[in-house]
Amino acid sequence: MEPARALLLLVRSIASPSALRILLERSACPVEALAAGPRAWRECGLGDDAVAELQRARLPAGDLAWLDHPRHHLIGWHDGDYPALLRRLANAPAALFVDGDPDLLWHPQVAVVGTRLPSAGGREHARRFAQAFTRAGLAVTSGLAEGVDTAAHLGAMEVGRTIAVVGTGPDGCFPSCNVDLLQRIADNGAVVSEFPPGTRARREHFPRRNRVIAGLSLGTVVIEAARRSGALITARMAADAGREVYALPGSILNPAARGCHRLIRDGAGLVESPEEVIAGLAPVAAGLADALRGRLLVSVPGAAHASADEPEDPEARQLWSALDHDPANVDRLAERSGLTVAVLSSMLLAMELDGRVVVDHGRYARRM
Repeated sequence: MEPARALLLLVRSIASPSALRILLERSACPVEALAAGPRAWRECGLGDDAVAELQRARLPAGDLAWLDHPRHHLIGWHDGDYPALLRRLANAPAALFVDGDPDLLWHPQVAVVGTRLPSAGGREHARRFAQAFTRAGLAVTSGLAEGVDTAAHLGAMEVGRTIAVVGTGPDGCFPSCNVDLLQRIADNGAVVSEFPPGTRARREHFPRRNRVIAGLSLGTVVIEAARRSGALITARMAADAGREVYALPGSILNPAARGCHRLIRDGAGLVESPEEVIAGLAPVAAGLADALRGRLLVSVPGAAHASADEPEDPEARQLWSALDHDPANVDRLAERSGLTVAVLSSMLLAMELDGRVVVDHGRYARRM
């Protein structure tokens, strides 16, 4: 039997990642692990039910079809291609299914995560931060969820490549509305799962997905998050793994900012620009380059700070001064600027089209 097929049979049959890791560590290859027999399997922590399951296991036809695709890869704990940063997790997956480029998992990564229901500003922050990270030489890793995750993936792909870690099998998609995005990521980056083909989304899968996101990344950036959210779980897992955690502050009136404020109170780095994250991760990446065999992990270059220039027109400058990073409606902007609503409406439309202003339910703010 081929090693990849033997490994997939082991993954299908052994529910405990730790037991499978031990079995793979004690064997020269998955074929040998599969042939080791019940006694060796029990010594690795398998109970009688698991041993019986392994003895009668057979691969579904769909598994073989998935493995035969040239873009599909199965990387086991025993494999030198297993990403070294993820290997440092105490509860790392025993195997990874990859649709796309497996070498991208060795690239320096930053996780960008957040709420599924971001504000317009939060969505824009995710896109802009992801673009800046990719320009600086980082890959952006996220979880393919709606909201912040989707914006981060899309922003990264405008400049470079991104990694999606999913809570289904590598051939599934949750949410289903992101199926086209998933295909684009697989074509140009990498889709990663620890679950075999055909696995459907289940609630308990997503904390496991989150630990992989945190484990692959040098650091995690939380854009917007409620007090109870998967993004905070990812951040906690990143901190537990000794990785950097950053959070963007937001308006005290925005419920989606409260999780970020909690992270900041608990010690996460408060960041207002992607350049702060890049500067913070550069020495981390450089320090890990030698430790991780220098394979694709390189120092992250610094990046110049970018800011929008003030408009030249005097009235436009008045409006620009009245705008803040917290959204305000036209009446409030009229009070601040002294300009009429009619003049403001025309200027705001022009600034929105020019990419200077973001609008959310009739309220305007500067685009970060």
